[in-house]
Amino acid sequence: MEKQETVKYDTPWRRMATAIYQSARDGRTYGTYEMDVTSLLGYIQKQKKKGIHLTVTQIMASALGRALSVDVPELNAYVKRGRVVGRESVDIFIAISIPGSRDMTGLAFRNIDRKSLADISEEMTVRVEKSRKKQEEGVAKNKNVLASIPWPFRNWVFNLIRFISVDLSIPIGFMKINAGSFGSAMITNIGVFGLQFGFAALLPASNLPIVLAMGKAEKKPVVRNNKIVIRDIIPLGGVFDHRIVDGAQGGKLASALQKYVENPALLEIPITDN
Repeated sequence: MEKQETVKYDTPWRRMATAIYQSARDGRTYGTYEMDVTSLLGYIQKQKKKGIHLTVTQIMASALGRALSVDVPELNAYVKRGRVVGRESVDIFIAISIPGSRDMTGLAFRNIDRKSLADISEEMTVRVEKSRKKQEEGVAKNKNVLASIPWPFRNWVFNLIRFISVDLSIPIGFMKINAGSFGSAMITNIGVFGLQFGFAALLPASNLPIVLAMGKAEKKPVVRNNKIVIRDIIPLGGVFDHRIVDGAQGGKLASALQKYVENPALLEIPITDN
């Protein structure tokens, strides 16, 4: 599977959009999509018999990374001082509920488009266990520090961090905050909490242009080849930074995700650079 050679990130419209919209405040757009995951669930069961334990979230994260790498690479970008620039790698940030705790954390999976599904599963298992033991890495460590700051100073500190890291695009080394700290896009599975549908927030300090929320999988009647059949459907709620993502690109992203979800084996094909 080959990547596209050149991608034009900083188009005239993108540059104008950086002036029209502010970061993650008034440039938000929303989209919904019902994802047919019948084949995906079957694939998970087949892999389980081989001793490979995969989850819907892991495969969706891999599909999102592959889509940003191969199908819509122009979305693997962020705004830097009024210009839209491409990222050096495809990284997906996954919001995770820590087992045995009421706390949430997030893990950025670096170069996820280059990893097999088994690699992603193994990495998640190890890193979630570290989080459970309060051994979080990278930017995730900062949440406890920020939470300990009294209000209203906490707001001032957060806004200062956002101004430095997002508006000025200056890395904050000691906090491990930079343009890629939260990855290229974020995905979260709210279906595990029994929620059928929802939208997640674009974290202002993250510089993320895409946040996807997966709802609860349910069997629904759908039309396939002019016949009504029962399929497993997961509703997706997407929040996008309109400075980077347009409706047409959102449609391309949804189509790419469906392609990989219908045939997860495609995610095991290594990416080759031209």
